[in-house]
Amino acid sequence: MTWERSSSSPVHAGPSGLGNPATPYRMTVTTALPHADALALADQCLATWLKQEWCEEPPPPEQPAPTPRTGASPVERFRLGERVLLDRDGGPLDGPWSGGRYDRRRVRTPAPHGADRLTVTVATGPVGPTWLRLEAAAHTASGGVRAPGRVPVPEVVRTLLPLLDAADGPAAVPAAPRVLTAAGVDRLVDELCDPDRRMPTVVASVPAGLGTGPWLAEVVAPLCDQLPGLAGLYVLDADARTRFNVALEYHAVYGGAVRTYLPEVDPASRRDGRRHPVLARNRIEEDPRRAAALLSREPRRLAAERPLPPVLASVPVLRVPRPAAEPDRTPPGPGAPVPAHGREERERIGHPGRYEGRRERHHERPKPKVLPGGAATGRAAGPGQGCVSVGRLCATTGGAGAPTVPTGPARRSGRRRAGPPGVRGGVPLSFTELMARLGEFPLLTFTGDQKAALALDELGCAGGGWARLTWDGLTALQEYAEAAVRGQAGGDFKQWCERTPAGCHRFPPRKAVRGESRTVHSHAKWKRERMLPVPECVDASRRAFMGAHLRIGGGRTAPRLHYLDDCSGSGRIYVGYIGLHLTNTRTN
Repeated sequence: MTWERSSSSPVHAGPSGLGNPATPYRMTVTTALPHADALALADQCLATWLKQEWCEEPPPPEQPAPTPRTGASPVERFRLGERVLLDRDGGPLDGPWSGGRYDRRRVRTPAPHGADRLTVTVATGPVGPTWLRLEAAAHTASGGVRAPGRVPVPEVVRTLLPLLDAADGPAAVPAAPRVLTAAGVDRLVDELCDPDRRMPTVVASVPAGLGTGPWLAEVVAPLCDQLPGLAGLYVLDADARTRFNVALEYHAVYGGAVRTYLPEVDPASRRDGRRHPVLARNRIEEDPRRAAALLSREPRRLAAERPLPPVLASVPVLRVPRPAAEPDRTPPGPGAPVPAHGREERERIGHPGRYEGRRERHHERPKPKVLPGGAATGRAAGPGQGCVSVGRLCATTGGAGAPTVPTGPARRSGRRRAGPPGVRGGVPLSFTELMARLGEFPLLTFTGDQKAALALDELGCAGGGWARLTWDGLTALQEYAEAAVRGQAGGDFKQWCERTPAGCHRFPPRKAVRGESRTVHSHAKWKRERMLPVPECVDASRRAFMGAHLRIGGGRTAPRLHYLDDCSGSGRIYVGYIGLHLTNTRTN
């Protein structure tokens, strides 16, 4: 079977990016090392990589006191550089894996397209091997630069694999292709046929008359550059090729071709031979870069679709801490952990659809807290509420007084609860009412000047319709943010509007704009108008360009809502402006 006739499915898109989202990298391997040793090697490789990226080395992990309810250690959060965050947690496994343990590390680093996130999880059951899961994903902010087509193999993988002696069932998982002699063919055939093998195995042949060393260095190694951690990698020398093809006559590989052997090879079946794709030598030499992409496609797909082993599937939701609202005016050191309490960001490795954790109900209408300069946070003033800065970490908390995120009919209609007098159906009819109720959107923070929004009420009957449409947009942004922090959004906000899930509030896609035109970007004054306030955790300058916006109504001066999507970072959306259309070529 050649690649042209392959029946394999295309790689599934990841949850982020514009256009075609970046496909994440996922690796799942085992090691014979004890849990503590595997975790120490993972920490060492992460620290080395962070140092190479000019980040501060994380402090050595300690054994903090477990929380009384779950027995798990509280999550530690460290700031290691400009917009570089490290989260660490761990604890016992529950259910049938009681007696086992997990430890997790998640690193968030800035990227031109938004942010990159690397998550390493080590889990061990009461019996059996130590499992290690590594996932790298690219999260694109709305209006940002297009993300890469696929996330490359993290450098941590290339360092970690040989240290772990990583395995996939009976097969070794090397960081680079290994040359196999005739003596190792029987073992390779056993590996290919073993039902416990979960990864594909890539086997390369050497053309007749060419040396194994030069072919490996010049052709095979670059061809397999995107496969470490995703497949077993072998190169057959001349004697091994002959013996291998005799043993697997219906699954042969020769003439410089490379073949991908999917799990569960049946050596006696001619029909099964057509299931394992072949990349011919002429295709490789004709376009090496495209050939490498073709070769990595099937392993990427299998890694994305393969169910997690039960031990890793039992790892609980990652609960990211947020510090208390009242800030310590003495900034902590760069490596100081953030207290593990406040709003919890939920993420289950391999199961982003599971949204766990108890929500507290809040029956009093929150009042927007006004920051210096007139900016409203959209949270009730007082302890445990608001958005403040501690060091450079975002400190927005919920706690027991956090507003409830509704489900069912109330959520679909955009009604969080019965509105105050003068509000019909729970939807504000004025911007005065709307600004007073921003606290009903727990994942949205208004950082702008309220005056521009309140001035819209002075424009007569249009203001009521504009307020209702703005409320619709805020409702849709809130529901998108809820999905985005769990990795379920499927793209940016515009893509969410184009494919709104059933039961969620729909906002017209044509009114959701990813970014401003090139003309606005290049015009200093117009760009400066869109540099709107954000917390220091988002940008050290406390300003960020908010090109993404919602069109509120039509016409030359119709209002706009400008926002910054930081769900992949601080887990929030910042609304920097609600008001009449900012200056551009049409308003000037």
